[in-house]
Amino acid sequence: MKKNQINVLSVLIVVLVGACQNNVQEQKTASGLERKNFQRVINGQETDLFTLRNKSGAEICITNYGGRIVSLLVPDRDGQLQDVVLGFDNIQEYVDKPSSFGATVGRFANRIAYGKFVLDGDTISLDVNDGEHTIHGGAEGWRSQVFDAEQPADNSLILRYVSKDGEAGFPGEVNVKVTFTLNEENALKIDYLADTDKKTVINMTNHSFFNLSGNPEHTILDDVLLVNADSYTPLNEELITTGTIENVASTPFDFTDPISVRDALSRDSSHKQLQLAQGFDHNYVLRMDRNLGHVAATVYSPVTGISLDVYTTEPGMQVYTGNMLDGSRKGKGEITYHKQTGICLEPQHYPDSPNKPEWPTTILEPGEQYISTTIYQFGIQN
Repeated sequence: MKKNQINVLSVLIVVLVGACQNNVQEQKTASGLERKNFQRVINGQETDLFTLRNKSGAEICITNYGGRIVSLLVPDRDGQLQDVVLGFDNIQEYVDKPSSFGATVGRFANRIAYGKFVLDGDTISLDVNDGEHTIHGGAEGWRSQVFDAEQPADNSLILRYVSKDGEAGFPGEVNVKVTFTLNEENALKIDYLADTDKKTVINMTNHSFFNLSGNPEHTILDDVLLVNADSYTPLNEELITTGTIENVASTPFDFTDPISVRDALSRDSSHKQLQLAQGFDHNYVLRMDRNLGHVAATVYSPVTGISLDVYTTEPGMQVYTGNMLDGSRKGKGEITYHKQTGICLEPQHYPDSPNKPEWPTTILEPGEQYISTTIYQFGIQN
């Protein structure tokens, strides 16, 4: 072989090796996730990991299995990126141990008492997966389904799913579209859109567990929380809403002024509602009239300075302080998820609304559209 041919071949080898190395690097996210660990075939459909980025360096990783947010990187007060959601570094962990970590929840978020409700005189019987009750759409809920995915831009992802008539017992074929958009101000906007061919009920949310310290070895007890609500919906012994709406004044549930979760709990640790849920796991009746211009809730970590403002068109929001995390699962980085290492702020309609006709309706009729928007705005408080 001639010398110039050898030189050309050497250059080609260097280029190919560099290209391969770059490709490997692209398969690993800034949060340390490897895309290949999320590529499986589940129920005949392909799962994957999709990465959303903006120019300021924020990054959100989402899998189309359950429409889950797996990681979410935002800068802290020192400009260091912190992963502020709980999750797992491979798809199999989500499949083998069903959970709601980061999931797009439907057809109906939260609990429906005894898996039944009446619609136009007919009793609808649902899949029961929480004792005698249905939670988060049943075992066949959307957190366990594979969505079709389309990424039209670096900062957005569109997920689609067709929920068949009778899935988990719910009537009507529902076509759902969920759009995730990350803007340059580090806000994640989630737009939900659905229609049906038969009268049904629908109530969607995202079930991310937030830990704004960026380290789940820290609990969220010292996080400072504000909820824009004067009232909440109490629970019975089976964690089903009683149907009453009670004022938060002079109770541990008053977050109308910012207060740490720890201090709120210590106001009255013997309060019956706290005992039932082992902490906060309650729906708040928001007072901002479904207006995206007014904050529904704010949480702030004194450890990192990261703050999260939640805006929504929903009438309620479930505040859950991770009371049932029991140390049995290890997440990203092999960190054990103990009690209260994450807080969920889930905008939604009130739990068990199909059995409480006096509450805002969750009924969706043919020819109508279910439209809901939630914005998670990240920032810094010094």
